[in-house]
Amino acid sequence: MARTLIRPGGRSERIQLAVHKAVRELTEEQLDQHLTVAMIAARAQVPPSTIYRRWQTLQQLLADVASERFLPDTLPIDTGTLEGDLTLWLEHLVDDLSSGPGNALLRERMTDVRAARVAAGYAYQNLVLLCGRCEGRGEPAPIPDRLMDLLVAPVIYRIFFAGQTISSQYQAELVHNALQSPIGIRPFDAQASIKDYVLYEDGAQ
Repeated sequence: MARTLIRPGGRSERIQLAVHKAVRELTEEQLDQHLTVAMIAARAQVPPSTIYRRWQTLQQLLADVASERFLPDTLPIDTGTLEGDLTLWLEHLVDDLSSGPGNALLRERMTDVRAARVAAGYAYQNLVLLCGRCEGRGEPAPIPDRLMDLLVAPVIYRIFFAGQTISSQYQAELVHNALQSPIGIRPFDAQASIKDYVLYEDGAQ
């Protein structure tokens, strides 16, 4: 059964801390200038899209920083189609992993087997939720394990081992190929499911 609370493996909190810190530092340094999202993103080492996605407007971000309010983790957005859901989810994942805070956190987790398996659990359960949502619409749903191989694995490899920037076009190609490939709905015969290996912070499966 898919878990109802889907967390991004700690990246959300670390990214928000970095953005809040950037706003406070820039406010102190730039008393005679207006802050911009681009300035904050550069200081926090996150894409501007991450700030807009989480706070929508600069005014809302400044208000949250002033009140020291952090946004709760949310479920993946329902766009109405699996392709739309996966496209948006992968875009968010790439943004988070490409940010300075998210990148550093995942590199730390790669040195800790248990923490790495917890991080894998968040991505896997997001995909379980999206596939379950797809089935609820009457669409044929791929297997979450296959999506981990076809979407998550190449992104992780290219960002962390090849040092590449992941383009929007490449993300779209990954999603399109994953949904078009007959492999996506084919169960594994010689490999255990990721669900048997991931861990959750509260110990539940």
